[in-house]
Amino acid sequence: MVGRLWSTASHPPAHPFPQLSSSVLSHEGPAPAQVIPLGLDDLADCLTLDHLALGGLWTEEQWRVELGEPRRPVVGWRHPRADLGGLLALASGWLVVDELHITAVAVHPDHRRLGLGRCVLNALLTTARKAGAELATLEVSSANGPARGLYASLGLSLIHISEPTRPRLI
Repeated sequence: MVGRLWSTASHPPAHPFPQLSSSVLSHEGPAPAQVIPLGLDDLADCLTLDHLALGGLWTEEQWRVELGEPRRPVVGWRHPRADLGGLLALASGWLVVDELHITAVAVHPDHRRLGLGRCVLNALLTTARKAGAELATLEVSSANGPARGLYASLGLSLIHISEPTRPRLI
């Protein structure tokens, strides 16, 4: 899927971070949940979420590279109360010239369909726009209807369908 990001001359949506389900935000805590840039200090949490949500897509060393490279932004939705799950969603990508290639979007299985994926993806797209990206691309399985619906709702369009004969890492 591919989508053109708005330029700095155009107007972004009034609310780039949509409202989340009240069931996630209704917990009392010391501070509200937040989307933050992730770094090497978040390695263990990224590995855990990757394992739970993506079946262990990347190794520890791959996550270390993703989290340590400035042109590979990673953002996460973290609740400050560890008993509410800590890192519940993340989105990552590679910035290449004026393009963002989205490499991963993960939401904790117990917290799906609450708007967390949309929230981290919007944050990643905003980060990319600020870095000069004008185009966003990603690959998604044709069988992943919920993800395809999310991406389409954010303005990404299907440009090609291919079903690999073997699993691949992007």
